[in-house]
Amino acid sequence: MEANKPEVVAEVRELFERYEQALIDKNVDVLDATFWNSPHTIRLSFDEHGYGFDEIHAHRVRRPPGPGTKEERHRLDILTLGDDFATVNLVFKMRGEDRIGRQSQTWVRFPDEGWKVVSAHVSRMG
Repeated sequence: MEANKPEVVAEVRELFERYEQALIDKNVDVLDATFWNSPHTIRLSFDEHGYGFDEIHAHRVRRPPGPGTKEERHRLDILTLGDDFATVNLVFKMRGEDRIGRQSQTWVRFPDEGWKVVSAHVSRMG
């Protein structure tokens, strides 16, 4: 299993950036399309414990649009293993705070659906 094939990293990076922009724009269609539509999908965040796609979607609908919690990126790491598995980890400065935030996503490429996030987590240090 080859790690970080450039073309696979580029695919995942493009989808990650699309997701990040959708957060700012509150584009629920893109946000929903990013996550695996399954009761097994999990997204844990500051004010959300989304267990299953339906809970994650409900949070998306309630969340206000806007720039969100990320003020400045410090580090973005993408690891791909083979053609169908990836992790994305982002370290960022929290907007309006001196604290550091962390975001992680696990991506899987499904044969009939393409790349989907199956697990995600956002937290802050301190």
